Amino acid sequence: MIGLRRIQVLWLEWVSDLANHPIDRMLALGLKATVNSDDPAYYGGYIGDNYRAVAMARNLSRADLAQLARNSLTGSFLSSEMIVAQCARLDAFIALN
Repeated sequence: MIGLRRIQVLWLEWVSDLANHPIDRMLALGLKATVNSDDPAYYGGYIGDNYRAVAMARNLSRADLAQLARNSLTGSFLSSEMIVAQCARLDAFIALN
């Protein structure tokens, strides 16, 4: 699993601009990319901020954002039952919105 922490990536200068981050290409290759929030008090940028920033910078589709969220669930330490339940909730939310 490959995580993206917007502020941390920029702050540590892994990419010069979020628009240059290859997260959409990672998804297209089937990599389990995720968007995360790591130490928001230190780096700034909570999870919603990071999703919005990467979506705008890379022009991600709703399907891309849904896959990022799904990757976060399937890569988590939740039990298998909880992962299935949370993915179902995600799918229901997407269907309604």
